[in-house]
Amino acid sequence: MPFPFALPTTSSIAFTDYFNSSTHPSLPNCATTARGVVRDVLKRHKRIPPSSQTSNLSTVLSALNDYIPYLFALDVGLSGTACAGEEIDLVLVKELEVEWRSTLGTSIPGREPARVKLKSLESELCFVLSTLAYVYSLQARAQLHTLYNATLPSPEQRATAIGAAMKHFLDANSVHTYLVNRAAQWHTQPAAIDISAAVMGTLAELTMAEATLITVLKDDPYPAVVIEDRNKDSKDWMFRGVEIPKVRAHLFARLCLASSEHAAKAQAMLGRSSRVNDDLIKYVDDLRRTAKGKACRFLACDSEAGGKTGEGIAWLRGAKKELGFASLGTDQEKKSFGFSKLKKEFQEKKEDRKIEKGEGWGTDAGKFEEGRIVDMLMKKWEKMNDTVRGVQLVPPSEPLLASMPSGREYHTTKIWIVPALAEDSLVRMRAPPDPSEAFEGEEDDSADEDQRTAPGAFPAHTASTSYY
Repeated sequence: MPFPFALPTTSSIAFTDYFNSSTHPSLPNCATTARGVVRDVLKRHKRIPPSSQTSNLSTVLSALNDYIPYLFALDVGLSGTACAGEEIDLVLVKELEVEWRSTLGTSIPGREPARVKLKSLESELCFVLSTLAYVYSLQARAQLHTLYNATLPSPEQRATAIGAAMKHFLDANSVHTYLVNRAAQWHTQPAAIDISAAVMGTLAELTMAEATLITVLKDDPYPAVVIEDRNKDSKDWMFRGVEIPKVRAHLFARLCLASSEHAAKAQAMLGRSSRVNDDLIKYVDDLRRTAKGKACRFLACDSEAGGKTGEGIAWLRGAKKELGFASLGTDQEKKSFGFSKLKKEFQEKKEDRKIEKGEGWGTDAGKFEEGRIVDMLMKKWEKMNDTVRGVQLVPPSEPLLASMPSGREYHTTKIWIVPALAEDSLVRMRAPPDPSEAFEGEEDDSADEDQRTAPGAFPAHTASTSYY
C-alpha cells in the first residue's frame, strides 16, 4: 500500500502552433517552455531504476507545479475569464493535438502501453493534473515504506511518516475530486481510459480509502509486531505484551469500515471494464478486503478485551474470510488448508523480498500483512481458549459479519485551489514573444514504437474529443 502508479510520458508540442494572444503574446511561448521541462523530467524519471525513483519525485512535482499555472492561464484565456485580475484574450488557431502514454489502460505483456492521441486543451489539463495526483500518492508510498525498514522507526518517526503520508493522500484526493467535478460538465468521454470520469472517480474514492485506513496505523501495535517478527535478530516480541484499549478498538473498526466502503465505491466505478489495467482492479479489491478484514480484527480485539474470547476467535475467522484466506470452518476447507497455507506463505515471502528491495511492494494493499496478524492472534487465542479453565464456544462468524457497525468518516475532502500565474509574470507576457526562447524539450520522442500495433492491442486513438 499504496498503489505503485507509473508516471505517464508525453509527446512534444508547441502551443504557439495552436494559440495566439493579442493581450499576452508571450503566453503560448512560456507555456511551451514550461511543458517542455515537464516532458523531459517525466522521460528521465521513467529511465531511473525503480528503487531510485522516489528521490526524483520532488523534481517531477516542481516541474508540474511550474507548468500548471500556465496551463490554467490558457484555459482561462479560452473561456474569457480573468486571471490574477487580468483578462487574457486567447484565440484558438487550430485544435490542440497531444499524445500521452496510457499507464492505467490494458497493454500487451512485454510491451509499453500505447500512446493515446487526444485533441483539446482539456485532455492536456486532465493528464497533467492526474500525473500530479500520482506523484502525491507515490510520495505517500515512500513515507509508508520507511515503516518497513530493517531498523524499526521510533514512535515519533513512525507518527511523522504516517502524518506525512496522510497529507499526501489527501492532496491526491483533492486533485482527483477536482477532476471529477470538472468531468461532470463533459458531454462525451475522452479516448484515454486514464482520464475517463469512471477512473478519475475511482481514484478519488481510492485515495480517500487509503487516507482513512492509515488513520489507525499510528495507534495499531500489531503491524509493528509483524515487522519485528521479520527481524530474525529481534527478541522484543518475547517480552512485550500488545493490547488495544476497548473503546479505541471499536472506533478503529468503524474507521476501517469507512475505508472499505470507499474502496467498494471505487470497485463499483471500475466495474468489469476490459480497458482498465488488471493490477489496478486487483489492488482496489485487495484494499477493500484488507480494510474489511482489519475491521473484523479490531472487533475481535474488542470482544477479547471484554472477556469474550470465543467471540473474538469467531471475528478472526470472519476476518480470514473477508481477506479471502482459507479458514478451518469445514472438513472441505481443512482438506485444502495445507495447499492454501503453502501458497499463502510463498506469497508472504515474495512480498517480504519486494519490501527489502523497495520495488513493487504493497501491491496487495497490505492484505498478506493483515493475514499474518490474524493468524498470530488466532493461534494465541485458540491456545488460550483450549487450555485455560472455562473454555468458551466459538460461534459462527456469519451472524457477526452481518451485524457489523456502520463506518465512520475521519477526513473531509480538501478543496483543490487552482494555481494562478503571478501578476508580474502576466505583465511580462504582454511583450512580444521571442521564438528562439521556446523550449519543447531535449529528450527524443519515442512515439515510433507505437506505430506497429500487435493483434489484440489497443491502437492509438485519433478521434477528437469534445468536452463542452
